[in-house]
Amino acid sequence: AFQNKFTKLQNSCSGAIARQRKKLKELTLSLEDSETVNSIAEIEDSMKDRAHAFFEMEAFLPKKNGLYLSLVLGNVNVTLLNKQAKFAYKDEYEKFKLFLTVILFMFSFTCCFLLSYRVLDALFNFLLVWYYCTLTIRESILISNGSRIKGWWVFHHYVSTFLSGVMLTWPEGTLYQMFRNQFLSYNLYQSFVQFLQYYYQSGCLYRLRALGERHNMDLTVEGFQSWMWRGLTFLLPFLFFGHFWQLYNSMTLFKMFQLPECKEWQVCSVNNSFLPSISSELSQILR
Repeated sequence: AFQNKFTKLQNSCSGAIARQRKKLKELTLSLEDSETVNSIAEIEDSMKDRAHAFFEMEAFLPKKNGLYLSLVLGNVNVTLLNKQAKFAYKDEYEKFKLFLTVILFMFSFTCCFLLSYRVLDALFNFLLVWYYCTLTIRESILISNGSRIKGWWVFHHYVSTFLSGVMLTWPEGTLYQMFRNQFLSYNLYQSFVQFLQYYYQSGCLYRLRALGERHNMDLTVEGFQSWMWRGLTFLLPFLFFGHFWQLYNSMTLFKMFQLPECKEWQVCSVNNSFLPSISSELSQILR
């Protein structure tokens, strides 16, 4: 009985917020058409504060899952009911990324320099598929709980999931061996850069939160201030070198695709996956 009453209250609150949003939109349109300038600035500021309050309230109300979450989890309510639980889940997401980055670094180092077995390569690529799939699910849940994750960031992880899946299905052969060490070396370097990037961005985000300029549910990929250049100048060469390496990987695969002995469809698929990954990650630098 309590659960039903609680659900009704949540639905009633969601409906009230939707009506208030509609009125705010109508008021905005009327202000645009109005020739009166007195107190318009105050009204617009009040409207922005109200819209922000609605955003905060909606973060604690159940909402319909998006297409991706509906396919993966069904119609399960993933909304967390208090700020502590939301922040704990976001913090767990950040720790998960850091932990898997270290694991992937060690795994790629082992495959590249110590052990050369196709089974280990398959396990490594399966770990990549699982990692990026898990990231997309966790990020969708964070978005449902008010985290302002950019679409390009999630899209990059979809592309990475597809790329890892293609590498997982690439059969043993001459072309696979030609690209194997280059791909593993790139993953080794990428894990190292992600480790540096995590600590730089988490430090920036911690300072912004302390100054009250960022939301508690923002990730370590959000926001930029002028004082961040001091640390970014150290990180930029590593980032750009990684993107040029991606471009080199794409060029290598394109040349392999033109070889007469190239029969595997994975060569073309991996090549096409690197280019959108480059563009989406470059936008991360420029934000």
